[in-house]
Amino acid sequence: MTTAFSLLLSVALTSLTLTGTFGADIINGKIVKKSSMLYMASVQIDEKHRCGGFLIDPSYVLTAAHCDKSGDMTVVLGTHNISAQRVNLRYTVQHKHKHPNFTNVKTGNDIMLLKLSKKLKKVVKTIKILSEDKPLKPNSKCQVAGWGKPMVDGPNVVNDLLVTDVSPINFTTCQTLWKKLQDLPNNVLCAGGTKTKSGACQSDSGGPLVCSGKAVGIVSMDRCDSPNIPNIYTQISKYKKWIKEVIKGGA
Repeated sequence: MTTAFSLLLSVALTSLTLTGTFGADIINGKIVKKSSMLYMASVQIDEKHRCGGFLIDPSYVLTAAHCDKSGDMTVVLGTHNISAQRVNLRYTVQHKHKHPNFTNVKTGNDIMLLKLSKKLKKVVKTIKILSEDKPLKPNSKCQVAGWGKPMVDGPNVVNDLLVTDVSPINFTTCQTLWKKLQDLPNNVLCAGGTKTKSGACQSDSGGPLVCSGKAVGIVSMDRCDSPNIPNIYTQISKYKKWIKEVIKGGA
């Protein structure tokens, strides 16, 4: 391995760590229609947007485990515009339930449930999660949404919720494309970011991959600076038993 190649690989891995830390933004997305995705949540630290999330139960928001950062965590719901003057549905997080086997994004299990401290208002809706444990069809039409970068070199966060269409990527193909960077963890899906200008980038991990009206994945890792590298999502169906146990426990 040449010195130059080693340096390039080191830079690529450093970039991967950074994008996996604060997640993904929506590249080349469009503003979401009013009241169309009211399950979307802005997970905030000290009242600043850090990650996306989505409401799957009147008291629980599902997001990525790596979104658990130091500071006062709150969740904004019921609005597609998260500018300070528009936020009126802010909920404190009573309990954070990271998956017990989560260590970092590279090893997987990047999933977390947030128990909200008070009841939700009627303007907020939940989204169903896919319970069937089966691979997605490559030609499925799916969507990913968030408040992150509208372009690779754009601002880290935008006020308006953006959405874009993405398609699932065959897992074997995905592994091949990622193998120069790292081995993919278990229980993940791949979508977008390959032969397309749309997908996830930085600042909105934790948001849902939605196919046929159901949440099937959670944004975990991306390489928005590398258009031939698919985005990585935690496969929700692999954790349905754990999700049910946490919600049933009520903590």
